[in-house]
Amino acid sequence: MSNQHADLDWRDNLIPVSTRFDDPYFSLDNGLAETRHVFLDGNQLPARFASGFHIAELGFGTGLNLLTVWKAWEESGQTSTLSFTTFEAFPMSAAEMQKALTAFPELSNYATRLITAYAEDQTLATLEGIQARVVIGDARETLAAQSFEADAWFLDGFSPAKNAELWDKDLMAQVGTHTKAGGTAATYTAAGFVRRNLEAAGFTVTRTPGFGRKRHMTQCAKPAA
Repeated sequence: MSNQHADLDWRDNLIPVSTRFDDPYFSLDNGLAETRHVFLDGNQLPARFASGFHIAELGFGTGLNLLTVWKAWEESGQTSTLSFTTFEAFPMSAAEMQKALTAFPELSNYATRLITAYAEDQTLATLEGIQARVVIGDARETLAAQSFEADAWFLDGFSPAKNAELWDKDLMAQVGTHTKAGGTAATYTAAGFVRRNLEAAGFTVTRTPGFGRKRHMTQCAKPAA
C-alpha cells in the first residue's frame, strides 16, 4: 500500500482538485463527456472491443474512466470480461471517490460496486464484473515491472505543465513497450514534449480536436506487426 494519498480541495463542493498539482480531476464542463471524447473516441472504442481486450491507464484518480469504459463494454454486448490495469501514486480515499462520483448519476450502479470494492482493497482485488487492478505507487517504477501488453492506453495524468514526471520520455517508452502491435493510446494533452516522447516510444502520433475549451488532444497508434 502507498504511504501517499491524494490532497484535495473541492470546487463548488463537487469537483475534486489536487492541491499537490493544482489541477482538477475531471473537466469543469462535463467530465463524463470529456472521458468519452478523449479516451473512448480517442482509442476508437467501443468499435475495437473484442474478447480479451486490455486497457491500461496512467492516473486512476476518481475511477471515472474505468466506470465509463466498463459501462460501454457491457452496453456493447461483450460477453467476456474486460481487463483494466491502472496506475496511481496518490490514491483517494473511498469516501472522497464516492463524493466525486456523485457528479455522474448515470454511472451510479457501477460506481457503487467500485467504491465498495475500493473500500475493501484499493487494488480492487474484490471487484466483480471487470478484471480491474490498481497498481499503487510511482508509475515510473511500477510500470516497468509489469508483463502485460495493452490494446489501448488512457494517459490521464495531471497537466504536463504541473506533473511533468508522468509524461517523461522513459515512462512513455514503457507505455510503448507495454502496448500490443496495432494498439493505441489517447490523452487530453497536445503538449509538444509529450507528443515527441510518444513518437520516440514508437507511436504514430496525431493531434486531433480536443474536448470543450481544449483546442487539441493527442491520439497514438502503434504500427501493426
